[in-house]
Amino acid sequence: MTQDQALNILKTGVNVFLTGEPGAGKTHTINNFVSYLRSSDIEPSITASTGIAATHIGGMTIHSWSGIGIKTKLDKYELDKIATSEYVVRRVNRTKVLIIDEISMLSPNMLDMVDMVCREIKQSGEPFGGIQIVLVGDFFQLPPITKRDLTEERQNSLIKEKKPLSVFAYGAGAWERARLVVCYLAEQHRQDDSDFLSVLSAIRADKILKEHLGYIHGRQIEHEDMPENITKLFSHNVHVDQVNNSELAKLEEEVKSFRMSAEGNDKLIETLKKGCLSPENLELKIGAVVMCTKNNPKERFVNGTLGSVVGYEEFSGYPIIKTKSGSNIVVAPMDWAVEENGKIRAQITQIPLRLAWAITVHKSQGMSLDEAVMDLSQVFEFGQG
Repeated sequence: MTQDQALNILKTGVNVFLTGEPGAGKTHTINNFVSYLRSSDIEPSITASTGIAATHIGGMTIHSWSGIGIKTKLDKYELDKIATSEYVVRRVNRTKVLIIDEISMLSPNMLDMVDMVCREIKQSGEPFGGIQIVLVGDFFQLPPITKRDLTEERQNSLIKEKKPLSVFAYGAGAWERARLVVCYLAEQHRQDDSDFLSVLSAIRADKILKEHLGYIHGRQIEHEDMPENITKLFSHNVHVDQVNNSELAKLEEEVKSFRMSAEGNDKLIETLKKGCLSPENLELKIGAVVMCTKNNPKERFVNGTLGSVVGYEEFSGYPIIKTKSGSNIVVAPMDWAVEENGKIRAQITQIPLRLAWAITVHKSQGMSLDEAVMDLSQVFEFGQG
């Protein structure tokens, strides 16, 4: 299906699951749909399953939006409490269209709870209280991070359900009741390397051939042969921090620090900080390998653009980075905000950079990297490789 076909289906008001391979244009299609809604005086609720994904799309987490927060179950008392919260009630009642991005990382339990909250507030038996639901994501990518209780799992395994328990959102009762129209985007807008695309598609379809394996083996290198100043992907934060801190320490240049500023609702500020890829205190040196953490088409960089610090602008003191393509960019502070009904409820401001000798696989989700070295020796989740 093309992006235009999916957009036409979204415009009819049906519930949709928008999916497709990385680079198929899911975010682009959603942005076009949001523009269409706003031109019709409809302000959609834009949410995501994680803070990082929420900052990518300029929305808030579904956990915050629904008032559920970190709860893992809702009894009648909890549901009543949420359904009488002035903020949540106003938000849900005004919502005609609810978008949830990175749906693969949302648990079925959470989706069911969101459905319960919407039905309770709207006083409607319809799925999600009659709100148009648009779920966006790719179940071939990262699954939800779940802390499984083994005893509970053993008990659950004795329950004879109609279908096996799933860690994915499509295992939720609300998913089935919503009768989602599946829009699978089949075009590729990110990759133009046919060999690489062939490998990615083969892994995705579980149809690996000898030539695919040969292609992967041809890219395999020993630890000591790792090229310098290329982003390394690890599965665990501890390895990322080790690499970034040790590489920064090797540079003999002076450290320059950039502090994040914040204003607005304290809880929302904390959520924004968790989702922001730039640290609260960004320490840079000339020669440091960095990555842009936000899209800025005007300045010609995107979330994932790699470069190195070559200096600081004379008047503002902002870092100047030289990108892989050879152009020099002055990176000025940018805002990450939570908006509601056109008003900013919380905002953080920081230079949209982070040290990028290394990052985690989870943090790289949704990025377009020019090049990377991957250590997959300690992956702990399906889809992580």
